[in-house]
Amino acid sequence: MKKEYPRIPTCTYRLQFNRWFTFAKAKGIVPYLHELGVSDVYASPYFQASPESLHGYDITDHNKLNTAIGSRADYDAWIAQLHAHLMGQVLDFVPNHVGIAPAGAGRNQWWMDVLENGHSSRYASYFDIDWQSRKFHLRDKILLPILSDQYGRVLERGELKVRFEEGTFYLLYGERTLPIAPGTYRYVLEVTLQNLADHKDEDYYAQLQSILTALEYLPKRTETDPKKITERIREKEIIKRRLARLCAEAPRVQQAMEKALAQINGKAGDARSFDILDSLLNAQSYRLAFWRVAAEEINYRRFFDVNELAAIRVELPKVFDAIHRLLLDLVSTGAVTGLRIDHPDGLYLPGEYFDKLQQRCAKALGSALPKDGRAVYMIAEKILTGSETLRKDWRVHGTTGYDFANQLTQVLVDSSAEEAITKTFHRFIDHSVPFGHLLYAKKLQVMRLALANDVDLLGNMLDRLSEQTRWYRDFTLEALSRAVRETIACFPVYRTYLAPGQPVSEEDREVVERAISGAKRRNPAMDESIFNYLRDVLLLRFPPNLDAAGRAAHTHFVLKFQQTTSPVMAKGLEDTVFYIYNRLTALNEVGGEPQHFGLSVEAFHKRNLDRQRNW
Repeated sequence: MKKEYPRIPTCTYRLQFNRWFTFAKAKGIVPYLHELGVSDVYASPYFQASPESLHGYDITDHNKLNTAIGSRADYDAWIAQLHAHLMGQVLDFVPNHVGIAPAGAGRNQWWMDVLENGHSSRYASYFDIDWQSRKFHLRDKILLPILSDQYGRVLERGELKVRFEEGTFYLLYGERTLPIAPGTYRYVLEVTLQNLADHKDEDYYAQLQSILTALEYLPKRTETDPKKITERIREKEIIKRRLARLCAEAPRVQQAMEKALAQINGKAGDARSFDILDSLLNAQSYRLAFWRVAAEEINYRRFFDVNELAAIRVELPKVFDAIHRLLLDLVSTGAVTGLRIDHPDGLYLPGEYFDKLQQRCAKALGSALPKDGRAVYMIAEKILTGSETLRKDWRVHGTTGYDFANQLTQVLVDSSAEEAITKTFHRFIDHSVPFGHLLYAKKLQVMRLALANDVDLLGNMLDRLSEQTRWYRDFTLEALSRAVRETIACFPVYRTYLAPGQPVSEEDREVVERAISGAKRRNPAMDESIFNYLRDVLLLRFPPNLDAAGRAAHTHFVLKFQQTTSPVMAKGLEDTVFYIYNRLTALNEVGGEPQHFGLSVEAFHKRNLDRQRNW
C-alpha cells in the first residue's frame, strides 16, 4: 500500500479484539469490510493485557502484542490483508494508565517490581504514587485494597500464604501472587536456621548464615541513590540464585524451609501463630487492605476509581519512550496509519503529549514534521461541554465524535415537547430537581466517596502552598480542602489546560472564574478570600517574592488539580447523574447534555461548519 501521510479515513469500522475475536478472524472479514465501503479499521487496544480482558484497556506491556489475540505472524497477515485492499488502521492507544491486576501471564512487570522494591525500584517514578502519605503507617508504602475483608480477619483465617519457588518468596492470596521484598526474606530464613539447629557443623548451615548476612547489607527499599539502587538490583538477584542453588543441593535446607513456612503461615484459630507473618507483611513496600478503604486512603493515581488501572507518568521522557516503542515501529511500517488517544484529560500536559507524539511519528516515518504539526491522523477522546471547543493548538484532527453524535441526536429532538415531557418526568419521580443542582450534589458525593483521597491530596498540597506566604498561612487545612471540593463541584467543564511557561488562555480563565463564582454563591458563609486565593493559584498568579521551588510547587498543584477535575466530572455526571436524570434517556449518552432539549437545524449546521473550518 502506498504510504500517504497523514492518511485521513473516510469511513471507519470498530474491531473489538479479545480472545474471542483474534487477528486471524479480523483478517477473514477484511474483504467484507472493503465491500461495505470501510476505508480504515478502527482497532481496540491489542497490546499485552490480562488474558481474560475483553476490552484491552488494561494494558500490562505496551511493547508486546496480546498473546490471547494472536502472534506477530497473525498480526502481520492481517495487516497484509488490509494493505491488499488499500485499507488503513486507526489504533486505540492508551497512554494514561496500565493494568496492574497481579495474576496470570499478563501481569505488569513494572508494578510487580515496584511492589517488591519500593522506592528503590527502577520503575518507582513511572507511577503516580504519593510515597509521603499523610497517614504515618503508609509512608513509603503503596496501599493495596485487594482484600475481601478487614486485614486482621483475612490474616487469621489463614488466607494469606507465603510460598517459595526457585529462590524467590512470594505471597499467595486466592489467585493473586504478590512479591516479597528480598530484604525481608530473613523472617523466613531465621526460622529455617532455627529448624537446622542440630546441623550447625554442616556446610549448608554456614551458607544459609552467609545469605542472611548478605541480606543485612542489601540497600534498603527506601533507597533513592542511583548507585545504591543499581547495587540492590544486582545483589538481590545474586541472593535469590544462591538460595535456589542451596535448596537444590541441600534437601535438608528445603525441608527446614518448608517447615518454617508452615509455622509462619499460621494456623486458623490460633491468633498468635500469625505474628511472624504479620511482621513480614508489615515490612513490605505495600500495605494490604480491605477493598472498601480504597476511596479514602489509596495513594496511587488511578483511571477514575478503578483500583486495578494505575496511572503512569507519561510526561516523563523515559516513560514516554518506554510505552511507545512498539507503537512507533508499527507506524514506521505503515501497519498503523492513525491513532485514537484514550482519555487525554488524564494526562499531566495533554497538549505537550500530542506535540511530542506527532514529532516521534514524523521521525518514525522518516519525514519532516508538516507545518501544522500533524504527521499522522490523530483524534482525541475528549468530551466537550456546552460551548467548549477543542483546543486549536492540539496537534490532532478532532475528537472521537461524542460531540457530533450528541448534536445529531439533539437535532432529532422536538424542542416544543420539552414542557410536556418535563412535567411527565417530574410527576413520575414525584419531585423536581434542577439539573445543575443535581450535578453539583453528585460531584460532591463522588469526592466524598469514590475519589476522596484524590481530592484530599489537593487540599494538603494547597495547604503547604499557603504556608509559604504570610498573607495566606492562616487559612486552615479544612477551609482550603473545602474550597477545593466546592470549586471542583462547580467546574463547568471536564478540565482546563494551563501549562508551565504559557500564558493563561481566555477560555481557561473564564472557566476558573466561573467555577470560583459558583462556589462562592453556594458557600456564602465561607470567607471569600479563601476562594480568591484558590482562583489566583489556579490562574498561575504567583505571590510576590516566591522562589523557584515555590513556583514549581505552585505549578505542580495546578497541573494535578487539572488531572482531578476530569474524573470527578465523569463519575459525577456520566456514572451517576445520567442514571438519575432520565427525562429523555436518548440524551444521556457519553458527552451528552440531557438538561438541553433539542437543537435547531440552524445551530446544528453552524457547528458542522465550525468543525469543517477548524478540523
